[in-house]
Amino acid sequence: MKIALYGLSVNPDFTDELLRLFDLFNSKSVECFVYRPFLEYLESDCGIKPEISGQFESGDDLPDDVSFLLSLGGDGTFLKSFMAAKNHSIPLVGINSGRLGFLSDISRDEIEKALNSILEGNIIIDERTVLELEIVKNNESEFLYALNEITVTKLDSSAMINIHTYVNDEFLNTYWADGLIIATPTGSTAYSLSVGGPILTPDAENFVISPIAPHNLTVRPIVVPDHHSITLQVEGRGLKFLVSADSKSEAIYFSGLLRIKKASFKVKTIRLKDHSFFLTLRNKLMWGADKRN
Repeated sequence: MKIALYGLSVNPDFTDELLRLFDLFNSKSVECFVYRPFLEYLESDCGIKPEISGQFESGDDLPDDVSFLLSLGGDGTFLKSFMAAKNHSIPLVGINSGRLGFLSDISRDEIEKALNSILEGNIIIDERTVLELEIVKNNESEFLYALNEITVTKLDSSAMINIHTYVNDEFLNTYWADGLIIATPTGSTAYSLSVGGPILTPDAENFVISPIAPHNLTVRPIVVPDHHSITLQVEGRGLKFLVSADSKSEAIYFSGLLRIKKASFKVKTIRLKDHSFFLTLRNKLMWGADKRN
């Protein structure tokens, strides 16, 4: 089996797990292709020189028969890794060396068990919706993609922005706020959750539109079907606002037009059979930690 390993950096106390992971690859005759910047980090900062079959910088560098991509880190790393697999439709699985880890939900003590399950095919593959963002400026379009959310926020530290929002070209609302989040079901447990948005199951076919600190307190998050398109036009003081697609951000001049819709592709993620979304919620959000439950 061939796998791709993606990472950025790891906590120093995760070094032993890294060494164990590469030993497992060798003992099970797994051909490993490592993300080049991560390989350089392992060699220079961790003193680890693994025996690997190759390296890659994008999905175009990977063999066509790579079975899955292993993301090593936290959810931020996982969100970056899906673009490396985008052109190959490679299933992703995340090992959590960070903190919360909704997407990278395999803990360090489950590494060997998880790898055995994957090699034996004893897994479930979920498909997750991706957002496509079209930024229109000067009659030209730029496209970005997000697994979690598209976020529009102010750049100025004091002035709010006005976000004119249309769903299927029908006016929804003008949000006078610090910003606006358009989240997928996957992203409903991320930034959107922190501003009061609802939690959606990964297979829900919806988007969540959540305002960030709206001036009008009657404005609340709204759920819309994911086959609807969303158009945003932003006004405010100063010159620019900030638009983010997961971890990638760009400053845009006011009057810039944003078009958001469901992307034409989905991201495949690997889940162990004894893992479930509701179990993850209980563990990560500590539901039931109250003794009365």
